[in-house]
Amino acid sequence: MRLRQATLTTFRDLGVTPEIADALETEGIVSPFPIQEMALPLALSGQDLIGQARTGTGKTYAFGIAMLQGIGKPRKNRKKPRGLVVVPTRELAVQVSEDLVTAAGKLGSRVLTVYGGRAYEPQVEALKAGVDVVVGTPGRLLDLVKQKHLDLSQVTSLVLDEADRMLDLGFLPDVERIFKLVPAERQTMLFSATMPGEVVGLSRKYLNRPTHIRAEHESGEGEATPQVRQLVWRTHRMDKIEIVSRLLQADGRGLTMVFCETKRACDMVAEQLDTRGFAVAAVHGDLGQGQREQALRAFRNGKIDVLVATDVAARGIDIDDVTHVVNYDCPTDDKTYVHRIGRTGRAGRTGIAVTFVEWEELTRWKMINNMLGLDFAEPEETYSTSPHVYTELNIPEGTKGVLPHANRSRAGLSAEHLEDLGETGRGRGRGGRRRDERDHDRDRERDRERPARTQRQRRRTRGGKELAETAPVETSEVELVDAQAEETPAIFTPDEVGAVSAQPKRVRTRRGAASTAIEQALSVAPEPALAPAGAPADGAVAEAPPESFPVEAPARATRSRRTAAKASAPVTTGAEQAPPVAEQAQAAAEQAPVAKRAPVAEQAPVVERAPVAERAGGVAERQEMRMQAEPEPSFLAPPPPAPVRQPERIIPPSPFAVIFQSPDLATDDDDIAPSAASERKQQRRQSRGGGGNRRRAG
Repeated sequence: MRLRQATLTTFRDLGVTPEIADALETEGIVSPFPIQEMALPLALSGQDLIGQARTGTGKTYAFGIAMLQGIGKPRKNRKKPRGLVVVPTRELAVQVSEDLVTAAGKLGSRVLTVYGGRAYEPQVEALKAGVDVVVGTPGRLLDLVKQKHLDLSQVTSLVLDEADRMLDLGFLPDVERIFKLVPAERQTMLFSATMPGEVVGLSRKYLNRPTHIRAEHESGEGEATPQVRQLVWRTHRMDKIEIVSRLLQADGRGLTMVFCETKRACDMVAEQLDTRGFAVAAVHGDLGQGQREQALRAFRNGKIDVLVATDVAARGIDIDDVTHVVNYDCPTDDKTYVHRIGRTGRAGRTGIAVTFVEWEELTRWKMINNMLGLDFAEPEETYSTSPHVYTELNIPEGTKGVLPHANRSRAGLSAEHLEDLGETGRGRGRGGRRRDERDHDRDRERDRERPARTQRQRRRTRGGKELAETAPVETSEVELVDAQAEETPAIFTPDEVGAVSAQPKRVRTRRGAASTAIEQALSVAPEPALAPAGAPADGAVAEAPPESFPVEAPARATRSRRTAAKASAPVTTGAEQAPPVAEQAQAAAEQAPVAKRAPVAEQAPVVERAPVAERAGGVAERQEMRMQAEPEPSFLAPPPPAPVRQPERIIPPSPFAVIFQSPDLATDDDDIAPSAASERKQQRRQSRGGGGNRRRAG
């Protein structure tokens, strides 16, 4: 706060120590204001005070100088604070701390600011290192006391700044708790621009024979600053933003503050002014503390020239070069009106205050007008095109509601660094952001890479069970051949057919397919004679003539215990070397039940007859028991139905291509494909020893 009012008195004449007086003179503060001249002698003597003066008249130095001088120079063995200043808002706490640091420049007093919205750790560390004066809001002060980081038992000077506002915000219970935490033997000072009856009652309860100092004119208690030229207009809600846009282009306009009643209205006004090209920022309770301080720093440094705020910035904020104040919404009472327009015309300067009053707010404004004794009982009806708007505000003719690009020279809010305070507050609302900041956020969201999708692990399952990686893949029974292929493999040689037949293949478990293979084998095999159950076998299965089996569709071999036994025994046949067709016929015959493959008289002799005969007899007995338990089709039964017609072989013109025409293989006897539940039931039966294929396989 810079006070340049010229008087015949200096701070040295009032009894201020040379260290403090020199620090003030270094900052250009030489002569005191009336409230300082009246309050400093009493405050330096240790008396309790109630100070009342207009905004911008130096109330902070009136109690700050007396507090710093009473505490004296800091000492190493003194950790607990000796001075306490309680303020209603965070912004006011920062401003009071800056003024106290300025006054204590030569003394070296340690001043700490504590308020909500900041991290606890830096404040706790400063308290442990030791402080002389603590400036803070009631909520954070009581939190630190509750956590036993702050001890107020040695406070000798207590100050309530803007005491009336503290009572309006509901801080009375917290203030009373703070009064009970400080010692009874102390100096207490209350300062405010307005002094309602509640503050007087509080002073009677907690102050000791206070002296009421009132540096005001005789015209009224809350008289507005005389250096401010006031304009009150009756406007329409939809036209107010247009009037503000023209007002911001007036000649000689400096920093401007626009006050709104609600947070939503504050965001809306800031957003619309930003759209029209003005360097603007918003300050209200929904913003984080870092964002609020960023906006105030940018406003003080001149990076923005318009500050849209609620009443949170209407108390105690001292910013140089504020030339215009706009009450976008009509104030609620006369005290709010006085504090709002007190942001301009400070320290001997002049300013302009414009108040918009809507039709439904006329009754409220008449009450404010009567309380303050103003001459605006009937505000003039005003629109953005009214001629008196241009003449009274010194706006150039032809000015529109959008700032020309040539006049957009401010750096903007984004040029001010956003300090990380370790806060957990809420984010910025709708307004108060520049277009480049919003565009940057949209581009960042658009360019943000999506997280890579995790690869889905696919597993092969059958019947609810997972298959092993090495499990054989089931192939289809019929392979479709593309008839439009230009070239196909040549006719298969006997060696290739034998190699394919020798490969292990998955056994089909469908009974319909197994029955079809058995019927096909019986239709082409000769009828053998039934041997007695206990008789030894004379030999192996007789070979069938080559003409009995087609070459195109060789039957698949099913591996069983009987087959393994026969493969292990050496067999001699009549022919020294059988053609591949005969080998395929023998494999198909082995797939039939054992009762159908009884030895015949024409079979070739077998080496080592005795062991083979014993095995054959045992197998026959077991097979007869199975036939009794589960009846199997016998060769004595009526002849089986005609086999399925084999696909016709079409001989193409080219001898190097073989094309098969696949007929319709579906018949009435085909079984319906089993469901998953049926397959699981069949698997459980097989695991208990049941199952048609295993029984037939032996």
